[in-house]
Amino acid sequence: MTSPTPIAAGATVADLGEFGLVREFVGRFQQGPQVYVGPGDDAAVLRAPKGHVVVSTDLLVEGRHFRREWAGAREIGRRAAAQNLSDINAMGGRATALTVGLALPRDLPAQWVLDLADGIAEEAALVGASIVGGDLTAGSEVVIAVTVIGECTVAPVLRSGARPGDVLAIAGRQGWAAAGLAVLGRGFRSPRVLVEAHQRPEPPYEAGPAAAAGGATSMIDVSDGLVADVGHLAEGSGVLIDIDASAFTLDEPLQAVGAALGVDPMEFVLGGGEDHPLVATFPADGPLPDGFRPIGRVSARQDATAPAVTVDGAAYEGTPGHTHF
Repeated sequence: MTSPTPIAAGATVADLGEFGLVREFVGRFQQGPQVYVGPGDDAAVLRAPKGHVVVSTDLLVEGRHFRREWAGAREIGRRAAAQNLSDINAMGGRATALTVGLALPRDLPAQWVLDLADGIAEEAALVGASIVGGDLTAGSEVVIAVTVIGECTVAPVLRSGARPGDVLAIAGRQGWAAAGLAVLGRGFRSPRVLVEAHQRPEPPYEAGPAAAAGGATSMIDVSDGLVADVGHLAEGSGVLIDIDASAFTLDEPLQAVGAALGVDPMEFVLGGGEDHPLVATFPADGPLPDGFRPIGRVSARQDATAPAVTVDGAAYEGTPGHTHF
């Protein structure tokens, strides 16, 4: 990959034009050995080894999923890539390629877009994925659409395989991004560690394949909220899942924000999303893969009208997670 070409200070998207911006944008992406045809043709072509191909798409809309005053373009790029790469991780796979679609205001500084590209590239590099194409158009606000393609060398882990007796386990931190969002929403920038957790999540990319190889019966990444996303496992599998709140340690930054805002910091853990840890179920008679720790138990669901997820044996009265509509 050649060094990015400097652009004129203050240049806008309209100044560079569609093809000039595309040229500068894709010039920031290095192509890996799995790429047979990269950006520039009607479609990308990837070399696919034996196994399963997995695909996922996510959207980020300015004002709903991010604010430019809360994070720089590079951080937003990393978030956009991370939430998509995490979906492949949650299937037990590894991402190999991404495509990026953008809607951009005409007066948006072109450097912002190129910084966004750098962030996407940096996050994709963590798993060895290449950005192989995309599209852009004009829009009234920034919209980022990322499609990720990956592979599973073993059977993908679905949401529907949890069984009574399984252990519920988590890999990665949980609740930090939600606490960071709460801080930003009040106009503050500290604790910095929580703000940075919201700006740039750290999905446990090695945990997905490890869980698949370690016999996970179901799995999901926590993007909307722990109770809500565990609910998808429970509903998909037709079981009851109880979360043990005492399995979580409320670190000092979470306690500090809870005290400052007058809320129970456990709400960040149970209802928060966007840290993108993995939650999976495993047979109780086997060891958990490295990085996973137990946080609950799966049992038979006796009453279809009762909640599919409980916390410490009771229905959760708080907000289980984010809803889009």
